[in-house]
Amino acid sequence: MSNDFVRYEVSNRIARITLARPPVNALSLAMIQTVIGALRRAAGDETVRAVVLTSTVSKIFCAGLDLKVLRGKPADEIRTLLQALYVELHDAQHDLGKPSIAAIAGAARGGGMTMAITCDVLLAGWSATFGYPEIDVGVIPAIHYAHLPRIIGRHRAFELLFSGRSFDSEEGYRLGLVSRVVPDAEIETAVLKLAETFAAKSPAVMRLGRAAFMRQNDLDYRRSIASAAEDFCNASMTEAAQEGLQAFVDKRPRG
Repeated sequence: MSNDFVRYEVSNRIARITLARPPVNALSLAMIQTVIGALRRAAGDETVRAVVLTSTVSKIFCAGLDLKVLRGKPADEIRTLLQALYVELHDAQHDLGKPSIAAIAGAARGGGMTMAITCDVLLAGWSATFGYPEIDVGVIPAIHYAHLPRIIGRHRAFELLFSGRSFDSEEGYRLGLVSRVVPDAEIETAVLKLAETFAAKSPAVMRLGRAAFMRQNDLDYRRSIASAAEDFCNASMTEAAQEGLQAFVDKRPRG
């Protein structure tokens, strides 16, 4: 379940899924599907006790969707993409049966935020930054309407989602979005130490406990993400969205 853009390896009972598509790990449908396949592979491997999602690109975790997959595409293609990113990715994480950790040592934006928040724990380096810039190109971060208010509160979530501003790891920690912040040079050590802590637990207890945790916290989340895919698709088909996407690619102001 690896390709040129996603690497999968297992060592010391820890599966590492690494995003490796320079310059910004822009997400294509194939890349998303490969991550989903890697999660399912880890779920079925009894030797794997924890999963880490990380990046090889310097100062970048994931900048979000490759905008080429949204410009001028028919609704069914966009819906297929969103079905993978919103629904299938969530389901793969939900059914993983073992803890997952996002190691964020750079910028996470848009779809990169979606990749990160599907994990159970987010560890960030001091220089990591976050944001939901979709509004600035004329689309909406619909999936985050479902989860972000539950994590940081309705009013703070609205401000971040509708301003499109970026924020640093310290603010992310204060908001409760990031589990822990460590010096950049120590993130690899911190992530491995936490993964090893999880891996040392009884796999049966971890699987049952995580399933119970998911049931208690998901509520109507699964239904919400299905409608979020439709909301994103509808917004992306508007004239304003297509103009915004083209302007972003052309690096010019919106018309």
